[in-house]
Amino acid sequence: MSVRTAIYPGFFDPITNGHLSIVNRALTIFDKVTIAILNNPHKAPLFTVAERIHMIQEAIKEEPNADIDTFDGLLVDYVKERGANVILRGLRALSDFEYEFQMALMNRKLDRNIQSVFLMTDYKWFYTSSTIIKEAASFGGDVSGLVPDLVNKKLHEKFTQSKNT
Repeated sequence: MSVRTAIYPGFFDPITNGHLSIVNRALTIFDKVTIAILNNPHKAPLFTVAERIHMIQEAIKEEPNADIDTFDGLLVDYVKERGANVILRGLRALSDFEYEFQMALMNRKLDRNIQSVFLMTDYKWFYTSSTIIKEAASFGGDVSGLVPDLVNKKLHEKFTQSKNT
């Protein structure tokens, strides 16, 4: 019997409780979920890849069927290298769907054997995103409950440090 693996790609800067909800729900469908952090030289992340890996490892430490990896280049190439054929994506609003649909069509054009699977986020995470969370935290907003405790702590440290320099 083969292991059904889904690759959950993203920037995860930082990981949120919405992301983790998608991972946990996907694990009811798939045997394994790999959280794949994209190394994108065109983005300026708040957290380094190493910091993001550390925070995600802490957040999923109780889930043995989830793991973390990094990649650059084409997602379909990475998915094939991992021996998977499913790209997992979370959806919040209609605007997410339009972008994700375009990406799914391009990935399908690049490799017809790789499927995109979309999971709707839980209603309580519908309006959260890493960008909005970082912005709120940068102004001293309380984002606890929207991100894992370690992420909340690291956001506070980053923004306290930047105000002191």
